[in-house]
Amino acid sequence: MHTPQTTLLVGGRVHTPASPDATAMAVTGDTVVWVGQDGPGRALHPDAEVVELDGAFVTPAFVDAHVHATVAGLHLSGLDLTGVRDAGELLTAVRAAARPGEVLLAHGWDEFRWSGGRIPTRADLDAAAGDVPVYLSRVDVHSALVSTALVELAPDARTADGWSADGPLTRAAHHLVRAAARRAVTGAQRRRAQLAFLRAAAARGVVSVHECAGPDISGEADLADLLALAADPDLPEVVGYWGEPGALDLARRLGLPGLAGDLFVDGALGSHTAALHQPYTDRPDTRGARYLDATAIAEHVVTCTEAGLQAGFHVIGDAAVAEVVEGFRRAEEVVGRRALAARRHRLEHLEMVDADQARALAGWGVVASMQPLFDAAWGGPAGMYAARLGADRAAPLNPFALLAAEGVPLAFGSDAPVTPVDPWAAVRAAMHHRTPASGLSPRAAFTAHTKGGHRAAGENDGVTGSLVPGAPAHYAIWDAAALVVTAPDARVRRWSTDPRSGVPGLPALDPDAPLPRCLRTVRAGRVIHDALSGRAHEDLSSSA
Repeated sequence: MHTPQTTLLVGGRVHTPASPDATAMAVTGDTVVWVGQDGPGRALHPDAEVVELDGAFVTPAFVDAHVHATVAGLHLSGLDLTGVRDAGELLTAVRAAARPGEVLLAHGWDEFRWSGGRIPTRADLDAAAGDVPVYLSRVDVHSALVSTALVELAPDARTADGWSADGPLTRAAHHLVRAAARRAVTGAQRRRAQLAFLRAAAARGVVSVHECAGPDISGEADLADLLALAADPDLPEVVGYWGEPGALDLARRLGLPGLAGDLFVDGALGSHTAALHQPYTDRPDTRGARYLDATAIAEHVVTCTEAGLQAGFHVIGDAAVAEVVEGFRRAEEVVGRRALAARRHRLEHLEMVDADQARALAGWGVVASMQPLFDAAWGGPAGMYAARLGADRAAPLNPFALLAAEGVPLAFGSDAPVTPVDPWAAVRAAMHHRTPASGLSPRAAFTAHTKGGHRAAGENDGVTGSLVPGAPAHYAIWDAAALVVTAPDARVRRWSTDPRSGVPGLPALDPDAPLPRCLRTVRAGRVIHDALSGRAHEDLSSSA
């Protein structure tokens, strides 16, 4: 019979509600068994394997509650368009990356940040890529530049809504070419991309990711391959969602917790496809696109509730949010409020929501899966939101504080590759919202990116995502040296207890301060990323 090994971490700082001044933590097998001070820890666990923290600090590992692993991995391992600054740089990058016989997928261009606003034409792209099928998604992934070779793989796009003979494709045309690009990705490409993404997430202190898949996003084979890959305990956990109405058989076959994630009610603000009550300020000819109405939303919520699954929707614009709220109201009439709340249905993004809507969503137990780096990237009076909507309409977007105050559970993520997997940056963005009074305390922001993610996936034990005895040993170790900076006046500032949080060990996360560096990530007692000792993938739950 195997006896689980106990590991004792000493000489650091442990973020735990069980002991505010904890410097040590013991883990046996896959479970936290004790937290406290070094001396008692050594006395209580004399046979433990001791890990000297040397001042490093330990926190619950992060959860990224909204990712697209394959396309994010292709972004990491292939062509990165986030740094291009004009059409010429984009075309140069495509010309260098195009390989005959293999589809080129890249992501991240954002003409709003370019020095020149001209977007390359299809002829420009064809000249750069030749016969290679090319799919270049805009930063919000709701429009794309494509080559003629890719259009040939999706000929129906030419007659679909959102078609452009020369410019970016949006709406239905975009969905068709994206599906064609996805089908052209080889199995080897997909595996490399998924591995690259999961390993990069682990290196950021992430122990679990929520894959928001669906027929318009990635495909069933992609999701099945990702779930199979993540069965490896040396990688982060993958919680899979599939955004398609009526796909109960698929959910059961793949063991999914819900038909949720990117089931599109509307599009995105950057591509002028988020559904609005009033026209876009910079495009008064459109109010965006709405793909589902309240009747279809209610039907999906009822079906999932009765099947014991989470329902969920991608929803951004205020007109789309209103449709979702009405859909939930109708669903309540069928299944009742208690049944709705028990399922923890989800809304992804939820950028334009008011207090009355938030109060209603809280009553139905709906989780808001949100991305703080959206506000960091596009908020403020000079940001993309203001350009699309005007400063007054843009200011209330991503109202974290309002949602929290009304009792809506928050779960934070990246929507990678839309923004990078960078949890500490996301926590900081949630604290320092570009609209005053919309940000959160360090405690609330950190909880939304840790325990909040576990809860959003159905973990209801109350301890997962925290470091207390009995909790799963999901934790990360962070470099304390990176958290000390010298101010210009020679005073030393440390990331320590923030007076707004009342929780020792959480950094103040000033906008100009360095972010913590991950030394080790542990999933259920097993090391999945290690820069502390170089012993990557060590099994700390093996027998002595």
